[in-house]
Amino acid sequence: MSSPSNMKELCAYVEAQKKIRADGHRRLTLLNGTCSGLTDAEYNKVVTRQKSSFSKARKFTHNRMWQETHKKFDIKELKLIKQTL
Repeated sequence: MSSPSNMKELCAYVEAQKKIRADGHRRLTLLNGTCSGLTDAEYNKVVTRQKSSFSKARKFTHNRMWQETHKKFDIKELKLIKQTL
């Protein structure tokens, strides 16, 4: 029954699929044994990286963020700025 057409067939299909999945899980457990956590050696082999963007943010705020405020002005430009104020 691959495509049920009414609710009774659908419920029967779902129950059958649950039984098939449970049977497959039971067979795997009998074959491989039960699942367990990692041993200490396995846990210590796992490498987790930290967030890598913190250094970039510091460099941006110390350098590139202030580039626009460090403009070099000529004396003529400074006089023009002073007159407008």
